[in-house]
Amino acid sequence: MRIAIIGAGALGGVFGFYLAGVAEVVLVDPWAAHVAAIAAHGLSCERDGVASLRPVRAVTDPAEAGPAELALVLVKARQTPWAATAAQQLLAPDGVAYTLQNGLGNHEILAAALGAHRAGQGVTALGATLLGPGHVRHAGMGATVLAAAPDRQRAEALVTLLARAGLPASVSDDVEALVWGKLVVNAGINALSALLRVPNGALAETPAACELLAAAVREAAAVAVARGVTLPYPDPVAHVLAVARATAANRSSTLQDVLRGAPTEIAAINGAVAREGTRLAVPTPVNALLATLIAALEESAEQRVGEG
Repeated sequence: MRIAIIGAGALGGVFGFYLAGVAEVVLVDPWAAHVAAIAAHGLSCERDGVASLRPVRAVTDPAEAGPAELALVLVKARQTPWAATAAQQLLAPDGVAYTLQNGLGNHEILAAALGAHRAGQGVTALGATLLGPGHVRHAGMGATVLAAAPDRQRAEALVTLLARAGLPASVSDDVEALVWGKLVVNAGINALSALLRVPNGALAETPAACELLAAAVREAAAVAVARGVTLPYPDPVAHVLAVARATAANRSSTLQDVLRGAPTEIAAINGAVAREGTRLAVPTPVNALLATLIAALEESAEQRVGEG
């Protein structure tokens, strides 16, 4: 089975590294230096301070990657339209693309481009960091869950491959619960970790940070309830704190973006919670403020005073 990883950054690199041990994998990413490093030296994945190297095919042109039976979409939310076009180019006629991205709206973009019968949804709690061209870190183990729709057989085949590669995975029939379960986690961790410049675990060990995390999580959970979503855990705050501890060394994707001066996905995370809260008349002042603060960080990057 050929699997295309569309977006070979932190998470895409980690998934590609593990799956390359059990399947034919091709990484598709527009970052030429990253692709060149992988082509020349292989993909390096660090875990617990030990780096391993694995040969993985990598390309910048999606047309060179197909035909693939499955695709995992792991680009930033702002790149989803590009990823949808890439999936059109590289998927086999009956191939299916699964988004494992953060935030809301990505699945809808894929479905519009590929058709609902070829676009799947999933979530992952894996922690990953991009260290440089051709080099990623697996920063925390976490489960990956794929929706049964639109093709349970394909979803189960991918889950089997992930399990063989050493990554816990399962299939679920409740897509909405999957998406909102992950969104609530991201709403609690991502913006705060970026604003405080700390890895995930520090949020669970700092009383003031815990207070802010809990407030953001409670708001997001209330919006989910107003949408009629049953979250896949009974205590949202306890769950998000447990995720922060389980991925203690991980730098959230938003923190990684802010540190390198790149645009973040905050509009699809805390911003999405705030927009849905407005639509459903659920107050979300903490999420709205976090989204605005991250936006201000992005806009003021060139004027930032250096540390030290």
